[in-house]
Amino acid sequence: MRIGVDATSWANGRGYGRFTRHLLPAMVRRAPADAFVCFLDPASAATFTLEAPNVRQVIVAQGAAPTSAAAAEGYRAPLDMLRLTRAVWRERTDVFWSPTVYTFFPLPPGQRAVVTVHDTIAERFPELTLPTPRARLFWKLKVRLALAQSRLVLTVSDYSAGEIAEVLGVDPARIRVTAEAPAEAFRPSEAPERSMAAAERVGVPAGGRWFTYVGGFNPHKHVDVIVRAHAAVSRGMAAPPHLLLVGTVDKDVFHGDQANIRRAIAAAGTEALVHWTGFVPDEELRHLHSGAVALLLPSACEGFGLPAVEAAACGAAVIATTASPLPGLLAGGGIFVPPGDEGALADAMRRLLTDEPARRAMAATARERAALLSWDHGADLALGALREAAA
Repeated sequence: MRIGVDATSWANGRGYGRFTRHLLPAMVRRAPADAFVCFLDPASAATFTLEAPNVRQVIVAQGAAPTSAAAAEGYRAPLDMLRLTRAVWRERTDVFWSPTVYTFFPLPPGQRAVVTVHDTIAERFPELTLPTPRARLFWKLKVRLALAQSRLVLTVSDYSAGEIAEVLGVDPARIRVTAEAPAEAFRPSEAPERSMAAAERVGVPAGGRWFTYVGGFNPHKHVDVIVRAHAAVSRGMAAPPHLLLVGTVDKDVFHGDQANIRRAIAAAGTEALVHWTGFVPDEELRHLHSGAVALLLPSACEGFGLPAVEAAACGAAVIATTASPLPGLLAGGGIFVPPGDEGALADAMRRLLTDEPARRAMAATARERAALLSWDHGADLALGALREAAA
């Protein structure tokens, strides 16, 4: 097959980009007889590292990079999208794959296509993800067109598949599920000293304990709830735990909630215990995960929950939202709490702080469960969907 790919999402710094950067290379490896025509804008081409005999780049001029123009408050010029549409039309691919609706653009009439919908967070919580009526309207129109132009809809978990059928009204017969997995970099530290050294580099004192949160600082992530639960747990402790907020604070194109989070920290009086680390490379992040009490991910909803799976691969227990596939993916590997339930989150944090045998058992199970996941398996599932759509 000649497979067209919207590779402009390669440059995205969040989950959509990580999904593209790991699944696409696995697909290329697993299908050496297929040709992958990757459509890129100049900004994504500058970071595109996938080189293989069956990969060809088509760089399309854009007035603004799609990863930033498609932001919560961004604007994609019709001419930019038309350039991408024309480029796809000229290549005459057998099937076209969009790794995410986020950077979707209109496809030529009749083009067989598979579009990936990661979750329905924007539809369930529009006021938390899309700050203006204009942004919500454009998102709705984009998703509607993507679904109309796709033969099949690909998603990242059975949980998300159910959400897509219920919220977006997609016939379950059109939905296919792929898989995500931790990157190879995520593995346990070779020694506890390496974890402690990594924690000290971001402000945790020698001998301190810490929880990690990894991701964006968007309202639906409930980081303010994490801050308040952490404060409740820390209150009255002789050696309170630290909280590491891992993620970029100045280059996120999604709707942010940093001001509210900082107000929550100030109100709790935990400024000395909460550390904004900024972006942390995977090789360094694995040490923070390896030594953490647990990874926290109590979001309103997660289509997959990759940060929790990555932490699990490093041997960390997780405390994560029940509104996700994580209770199944990491069964026995942590504690799962209702989204927004500050009390349940605080209770889970206290338990893992005080019950070391239980924490160690959960961490070991989490690592075993994460080891069952692979990007190669996800690639085989995605390729199957593409072959089905091209037939």
